[in-house]
Amino acid sequence: MSDATQTGSEFVFIYTPLPDMGAAEAMARALVDARLAACVNIYPGIMSVYEWKGEAETSVEVVAFVKTRRGLVDETLAAMRKLHPYEVPAFLVLPIEGGNEDYLTWARGQVKS
Repeated sequence: MSDATQTGSEFVFIYTPLPDMGAAEAMARALVDARLAACVNIYPGIMSVYEWKGEAETSVEVVAFVKTRRGLVDETLAAMRKLHPYEVPAFLVLPIEGGNEDYLTWARGQVKS
């Protein structure tokens, strides 16, 4: 990787599906306002197929990718749990292996130290 690209970033994504854009946007705004997320990407129209309470289910959901510091994961997950409408939400923490330094510098300035 070039000098302009950092590897081994201190940032992670927290992936979570939500029932609709309203729930996703409310969570995203709360996390950004609390400086727990630099940015939240929301993807509409995701089809989920799963079993819930013994029944096969198919749902159209939205997925949020929360960009935060690795050191803020526990605090961010606690905030997300309070905001999430699902009984058993999926919160998957995914490493960000690197990225362009100018973006990462910006992201550092958006979240708590």
